[in-house]
Amino acid sequence: MKIKWSWVDSTAKRDKAARDILKAPVIGVDTEYDSFRYFREKLCLLQINSGLCSYIFDPLANLDISFLGEVFAGSKTVKVIHAGDNDIRILKRDYDFSFNQIFDTHCAAALLGCRQLSLAALIRQFLTVDFEKQKKLQRSRWENRPLTEEQLHYAAQDTVFLIDLYRKLHEELDHAGLLDAAADGFEGIASVSWHEKIMNRQGYRHIQGFNSLTMEARERLKRLYLWRFNKGKNINRALFMIISDQELLQISRTGEPTLVSLITSAGLSQDKVHRYGNELLDILKE
Repeated sequence: MKIKWSWVDSTAKRDKAARDILKAPVIGVDTEYDSFRYFREKLCLLQINSGLCSYIFDPLANLDISFLGEVFAGSKTVKVIHAGDNDIRILKRDYDFSFNQIFDTHCAAALLGCRQLSLAALIRQFLTVDFEKQKKLQRSRWENRPLTEEQLHYAAQDTVFLIDLYRKLHEELDHAGLLDAAADGFEGIASVSWHEKIMNRQGYRHIQGFNSLTMEARERLKRLYLWRFNKGKNINRALFMIISDQELLQISRTGEPTLVSLITSAGLSQDKVHRYGNELLDILKE
């Protein structure tokens, strides 16, 4: 399937995209973000389909995209998303955008009683289009530049059918007398906000092997667990990528901790000992 898309990473491209988007009565909106490797989700792409072209904005290019604030907050443009509450949260967090007049295809289909609610399933059901995406690209390193043509094509795909799907679902909701109920659901989605992760202070007790620890080791594990959370928050890195649960457990068992024993007894890599070893020793010696 041929898709018309444009990679927006310069002021000139941004201005061209803005002229098209500002005229569109309905737009499709999607994002690509990394919530796997980061403590806070990192917005990597913002895709907007005007009905003529899918524009892929690069949030890492330091572009001024404040013109979208008028589009997202305005009532004259319908913003079509699919299960877009996280997209909205992140866009609010990063750009202080507000949202009005959204249409969530996932919410609409659920109200209509659809059992399969993935975007691909809805496109097949309501638009009779054979729509498939390459799952291997779902966890692409979207923050890496340059992106490949294959990645950009994948990113553009999700917005291509959103406008047509919106029209079909709107018609179905109207026939079913569910437009008011849908509007209430959409309003709730538009009002969501982003919140920082909160640590479960008892979470260390659920690490497999906790019950085998001595009282002293449990206390060390508790301190290590707190340190890891704060470290991840400070450097914006996924907790498991700092030190895994089982590594925390092994470190807590270390009786006489040294940089060497963190490798030989706890099984940490040299890289992790280089990065965090001295901090870990300070915690273990408290």
